[in-house]
Order: sequence, then structure tokens, then C-alpha cells
Amino acid sequence: MVTPTGALFSFCESRNDFCTTMATVDRSTRPCCDSSFLHRRNIMSFRSFFMFMLLLFTIDRCFSEDDHEMEEFLKREYSLSKPYQGVGSSGSSHWELMGDAMVTTDYIRLTPDMQSRQGAVWSRIPCNLKDWEMQVHFKIHGQGKKNLNGDGLAIWFTKERMQKGPVFGNMDNFTGLGVFVDTYPNEEKYIERIFPFVLAMVGNGSISYDHERDGRPTELGGCNAMVRNLKHDSFLFIRYIRRRLTVMIDIDGQHEWRDCLDIPGVRLPQGYYFGATAVTGDLSDNHDIISLKLYQLTVIRSRKEEEDEEEEEITVPSVDNLDLLRLGQNEEGMSGIAIFFTVLFSLLGCIFLLVIGLVVYSHWNENRRKRFY
Repeated sequence: MVTPTGALFSFCESRNDFCTTMATVDRSTRPCCDSSFLHRRNIMSFRSFFMFMLLLFTIDRCFSEDDHEMEEFLKREYSLSKPYQGVGSSGSSHWELMGDAMVTTDYIRLTPDMQSRQGAVWSRIPCNLKDWEMQVHFKIHGQGKKNLNGDGLAIWFTKERMQKGPVFGNMDNFTGLGVFVDTYPNEEKYIERIFPFVLAMVGNGSISYDHERDGRPTELGGCNAMVRNLKHDSFLFIRYIRRRLTVMIDIDGQHEWRDCLDIPGVRLPQGYYFGATAVTGDLSDNHDIISLKLYQLTVIRSRKEEEDEEEEEITVPSVDNLDLLRLGQNEEGMSGIAIFFTVLFSLLGCIFLLVIGLVVYSHWNENRRKRFY
């Protein structure tokens, strides 16, 4: 006969034997299980690493293709920055001042906030780079309120240099590229354009800048840019690569470029000069250049592109399909009041024709009735 106490001890002994057996089995099989788990984990880690590297390579290739596998190098001989040691009247200096321009420790002031002033800074060294990028750090500020300030500044890449004139302090009928920051509207009837306004123009020596119309007849494109009296930095970006002109601005203090214009088919010769000018008239502003930084762009070209460029040497600035470009701009510029009056007159014309048609029909119908009596 088995007592309750004996049964309890028997159960405990059986359980201990079972636990001991399971522990033995677990210890015997664990190395195999651990080894298999580690092997699978290593495979997964390798696959993750491989996919990550493939993703990075793909992204790098995409950006390389977008940028034409481009590299950039700062060219100090064509650049202007603090402490402005390369500015002066001596023959060894790289930059030369003109007019009312003056150098300080923090900026080059092209014009003070005074009436009827103009000033400039021009490079002495002609630039023979095929592809380049100019980053302009500037500041326009003054006491005048909105639309009571003027006139603006310009960045140049031209055949001529150190020539005073009416185009933002430079000569008219220039040869090359001009990018203008126009701060005063002369043609006030075009109220859809907000000033200040950034625009670009390519001249061949015989094209005049229409000051009264704010350069509209000859502009390649542009954008509004509220650059006056900003508390943060303002930048202008000009890139010329593969005969394509791109202008962007950074004026919001976010260190992000915003598109302004992008024009293909722009042909600019080499050997021109960089410069910056500004002018004031009855209205005025301080126009300051803080830095001009020129970068040489190294772009990988195909053999066919190189052969085409060697065969066609550019001697006179020009823009492909310029007439079509300006036609498109005129169509895009037809907005606001112009569209309103166009639609209004079209509706009035339709109503007038409808009324005339009803009168003629009534008259004809009345005459037809009279013939039956």
C-alpha cells in the first residue's frame, strides 16, 4: 500500500528525472540551434549591407547624371571676398573700382543711399572658362519705402569693362550677359510684375536695353525677388554650363536655391570680363557686394559634343530660338487686367453679334409675313 507521503516523493523524483532529462536534451541541442541562428543572421546582415550599398550607388549615379558628373573648383583669381586684398588701382590687383564705389572691411559699396550715383567693380582678368558658376552675396538696403527706392544692381560677363552708362551703371549696347536686380518699376501699367525683379539679357553689341519698359523687349526671363532691407543674407546664383544659362536666388534665409530662369541655347564666348555695377537716380539705395565667388565646372562630355563645340567657335553672343522664347513670354505675360479686358471685350462682341442677328431675323420675318397679306 502506497501512502500519500510516498506517492508525493515518487512524483517529485519522477519530475526531477524529467527536468534533468529535458535540461540534458536542451544543452545537447542548443549549440546546433545557436549555430544555425547565427548563420541565418549573418546572411541577413550581409544582404542588408549589400542592399544598402546598392542603394547608395544608385543614388550617386542618379545625382551624377543630373549634374552631368560635374565637379566644381573655386577660382580665386576671378573671385572677390573679404578682406578684399585684390581690389585696387595697381596693375597687380585682380579687381578695379570705378565711379562712387568704395571698399570697407565688410563689403564693397557700389553706391551709397544718395541720389544720382553710380559705381562698379570689374575684374582685370578675362575669363576663359568654358563652364562656370558665379555665386553673388549682396545686400540692397536704404531709407526709402516701397517703390521709393532705386534703381538696382547688375552682374556682368561682357566683352567691355569699366564703361559708365545708363544700364544699371554700365554702357548700353553691351556685348555679353547681364543679370539685373531691378528694384524700381518704370512701366507702372504692368501691375502683374512685382518689384524688385531679377531678369537676364544677352547683348551682341547692337541690342539696346529699354529702360522705360524695364527691359521687357529683350529679357530672357526672370522672377520677382523681395531683396530690399532683409535681415538675413541674400544670394544670386548664375550658372553657365553646356550652353545653358540658369539663374537662381536665395533670399528667404533658408539656405535653399529658388529657380528664377533656365534658358538653353545660350552662346557666350570665352575671354569676357566679370563685373558688378549699380546706379541711383532721383531715388536711391545702398547697393553692396559682399562676395563674388566664381567656380570652374568640370563636365564630362561625349566625343560628339566635343567635336561639335570645336567645329563651332562662338564669337558673338546669341540665344537660340530667341523669337519663339519671347513669343512664349508675351503669352505668359498676358495676365491680370489684360486677360480680364480680353474676356470682357470678347463677351461684348458676342452679345453685339447676337443682337444684330436677332434684329435682322425679326426684320426678315416681318417682311415675309407682309407678303401673305
